[in-house]
Amino acid sequence: MKKDTRLVTAGRHPERQAGAVNPPVYHASTILFPTLEALDGYHTKPVTYGRHGTPGTHAFEEAMCEIEGAALCRLTPSGLAAISTAVLAFAEAGDDILVADCVYEPTRAFCDHMLTRLGMRVRYYDPCIGAGIAALLEPATRLILTESPGTRSFEVQDIPAIVAAARAHSDRVLVLMDNTWATPHLLRPLDLGVDISIQSATKYIVGHADALLGTICVGAAQAERLKRGYRLLGQSVGPDDVYLAMRGLRTLGVRLRRHEETGLALARWLKARPDITRVLHPALPDDPGHALWRRDFSGASGLFGFEMIGGTRAQVAAMLDGYRHFGMGFSWGGFESLITPSRLEKARTATRWDPRGPVFRISAGLEDAEDLIADLEAGFARFHAAA
Repeated sequence: MKKDTRLVTAGRHPERQAGAVNPPVYHASTILFPTLEALDGYHTKPVTYGRHGTPGTHAFEEAMCEIEGAALCRLTPSGLAAISTAVLAFAEAGDDILVADCVYEPTRAFCDHMLTRLGMRVRYYDPCIGAGIAALLEPATRLILTESPGTRSFEVQDIPAIVAAARAHSDRVLVLMDNTWATPHLLRPLDLGVDISIQSATKYIVGHADALLGTICVGAAQAERLKRGYRLLGQSVGPDDVYLAMRGLRTLGVRLRRHEETGLALARWLKARPDITRVLHPALPDDPGHALWRRDFSGASGLFGFEMIGGTRAQVAAMLDGYRHFGMGFSWGGFESLITPSRLEKARTATRWDPRGPVFRISAGLEDAEDLIADLEAGFARFHAAA
């Protein structure tokens, strides 16, 4: 089955829901059992309590398993909750955890302020280290937390090399990947040997900036450990958010193609400008991570960055405050285009980030590329006028 067809068909069972195309929304906490015998055997039933999932939840998990090539999927209330749940399900006090220096800043905060308090050791590594990560592995190393590309600095990690180093060291070392940038439509981490694949479904899967959701997918070897940790942590998601994610999943392929097309059009236009020092986009041929991107990914999303030559805060404010089509806000992956400043030098410990000027991140939405370019052009005019 081709990927686009799988997005449309995965998790759909009209024959189970009176012929309805979409799984209905189940608002349920208590599930009734007709007999004491049925109650005593609750653990054999697919639906037992609202927190443990409803038919709608299970339909989306089934769809994600098919799209990810996974044995088990569990849903969380956000992408950060997916990261924290996955780590806490597999790590314990005394474990050593290696974390890419480019990770999502809330992930770094969770590692620094929660994991260390629980008796785990956290070390950050250069995301471009590749097979060199073998030198960092120790007897206590339990998890390697990767994110590729980094969602602000856009380094592409050599995931197969990192997986190979982990396997050579010990079967106890698990590799976890935050794959939100690409989604499983453009890269399936489990196919590269990753043990735990994480998405912030809030972004491209939901795709409309109106719901929060995270997913954790694993192969059969890690399924029981994830089930146990997930249940003990009490994670649960709202049925309406699951419905929105399932609806977003059906159009993910066509939206990603438009995000990629528009993002590359903006990136190439920016690259030609004399006031831009570099464009951070792995699909550009001269990007340092381009060869790895071509090898592992089947496409690009619409998220990338760029760096300008010099500029004051007043210039940045003049540029950002007057946009017509670009909004400023946290998150990304929706139909609307966003632009935000990035202060990467404050979020690094294993590597150094020395920008020559202000750095920005763009989430290219579904607007016409010409309108977005005109908006950027007007912004650069305001930037230089404020000098």
